[in-house]
Parts: sequence; structure tokens; C-alpha cells
Amino acid sequence: MTDLFAPLELRKSVIAPNRIWLAPLTNTQSHPDGTLSDAELRFLAMRADGGFGMVETCAAYVSQDGKTWPGELGVHDDAMLPGLKRMAARIHEGGALLSAQLFHGGLRANAEVSQREVWSASAYDADGLRCREATEADIEGVIAAFANAARRCAEAGFDAVELHGAHGYLFSQFLSTVFNRRKDRWGGSLENRWRLLQETVRAVRRAAPSLVLSVRLSPEDAGQAKGLDLDESLEVARMLTREGVDILHLSLWKAALNTQKRPDQHATPLFRQAVGAGVRIVVAGEVRTREEAEAQLARGADAVAVGRAAIANHDWPRRVQRGDALQVPPLSPTTLNAEGLSDVFVNYMRNWRGFVTDQPA
Repeated sequence: MTDLFAPLELRKSVIAPNRIWLAPLTNTQSHPDGTLSDAELRFLAMRADGGFGMVETCAAYVSQDGKTWPGELGVHDDAMLPGLKRMAARIHEGGALLSAQLFHGGLRANAEVSQREVWSASAYDADGLRCREATEADIEGVIAAFANAARRCAEAGFDAVELHGAHGYLFSQFLSTVFNRRKDRWGGSLENRWRLLQETVRAVRRAAPSLVLSVRLSPEDAGQAKGLDLDESLEVARMLTREGVDILHLSLWKAALNTQKRPDQHATPLFRQAVGAGVRIVVAGEVRTREEAEAQLARGADAVAVGRAAIANHDWPRRVQRGDALQVPPLSPTTLNAEGLSDVFVNYMRNWRGFVTDQPA
């Protein structure tokens, strides 16, 4: 089996020092205008110093109308470049590669935060969410916004970018048979529903050819991701391979479980068969221990993305390599501060049941 700590070539001359990624984690620590804060940089830098081979940013909005949380990192304007350059230099100093997760919330964008009208593939008004149908200008504009964001990341010195096509955000909404009910070239057949992602991949490649390109997918319905079919997702993976995408990032929520549609089969081998050996597969979903990480490599993944366990342990890779005990939530604000979380991030983590405790140790 592949060693969790063996180097991983993502593309010619772009080599991660190991198979452990910091998963993209919403933390609400950026400044209101989207610029990088010292608090967010400290959190990411501690993970680079702690041994993660790839550090991925939180979901970073590519245009103002896609902003979804207060304190979200922006890659939507050239004014972000000084902070992005500072981030790249510091993460590389820690020995890690750096990837930006490029994001648009679509239906799930927050008009109160963005001060913009919310739009998606089709008009929607249910479950407390409301939006209008995208115009051709919206669609062409957002493709350009992703490309421009990738250009900024390349200029800043990043190694990779990832298109967030999971979790019921914009790309996932266009892929969905629930959220996309269009009758034009952007809806209907899978060929049409995937067109936004396809055209964005091509635009990003043209704008930032030097960067490793990843796409994150939810293979099936989970949480806010609705209207997704496993076999269609496998076909999307094949089409991404034909487009030359370097990395497929599978967000499985619970990576230990098999698929819903095929309860006797796990997603990782299915997607490995779909994309072949030339595309790297990264798996996320409650990977908390070395044993759980190695189980994904054994199934055919090339790397794992660690989320909650990385919040609790800034040096998760070094701890598991040494065999040291891991800190397990619930954790106190004091402990989380020491792990690089600002008070703002700690308060956000109170939304995650059982993560923060105010009880004395």
C-alpha cells in the first residue's frame, strides 16, 4: 500500500511532500472586504508548519454575488493580491503546497452579506432559499470570474486551484436535476447541465495554465447537495478527465461508508476506475486517524483531506507519524486558540455540535 508520507506528484515538477491535505474549511476570519487577515494566515501557516503536504484555503468567492458567509476570503478583485501573495510565501515557507478553493454560492449565496441579488441555474423558492434564474450574462460573467480568480492565484504564487463543485453550491446546482430545470443549452441533459463546469475548467486552464487544477464533487445527494446521481457523477468524472483536470476531490461526508446507490461498493474504487491512473484522487469525509486515512489509500485514493481533526490538531501529520495521541473534541476555547483558531473561528465552531466546550478540563 502507498505510504501516507510518500511524496505525491500532482503534475510535472509539482510534488507534494506527502499525501495529507488540509481540507478547505470555512472559518469566517477574513476581513469584511475579503482581504486576508492575520488570524486566517496564522491558522493556515500553523498547518503548513505542522506537516500538511497541501494546504487548501477555505471556499474563496470569485465574485461579490457569490459571497456566502461574513468573513469569507475573497479572490474576486486584484485588491486581494497582496494578501494572497503573503499567504503563498508563508505557506511555502512552512514546506507545504498551496491551493485556493474557488467558489460561488449560487442559490446558497447570502444577499445580506454580498449586497447582491441571488441567482442560480433556475428560479427557486423553498427551504428558506430564494433566487432568480441566471441570464446568459450571469453565466458568462461567472465563468470569467473563475478564470480571473485563477489568474490572481497564479500571480500570487499558488500551486493549485480547486473548483468547488460539491455541497450544493453553484456548479453542483447546475449539475442537479432538482435545482437545474432549464430548457436551454445549460440544462436538461447531463451534457448541458455539466456545461458550466466544463466551460469554467477550460477558461481556468487558459487563464492559469501553470496551476494544478482540481475539481471537488459530491458523488451523491448529501446535505444541501440534491439531485445528484452516482452514475452521472462518474460520467462527470470521466468528462473532467478528458478535459485534462489533474485532481478529483471526492467529498464523501463519511468516507468509511459505501455509496447509497450501490451499498456494496465504495465510491473511491468506482471513481478510480472512471478516471484511470492519470488523475489524482483526494478523499475527504471524517478522516480522523492514520488508520482511516490509510484505508482510503488502500481503496485507491492518492491522498486524503483532513478537516475536523486538523482544526483540533494543527500538527496532525506529525502526530500520526510519531504515533502521538490526537486531541479530540470537545475542546476548550483556550485549547483551540493554541491550535491557531481566533475567537471568531472558535465562535463559528460552536455551530458544530460537540466541538467546543466551556466546561473546565
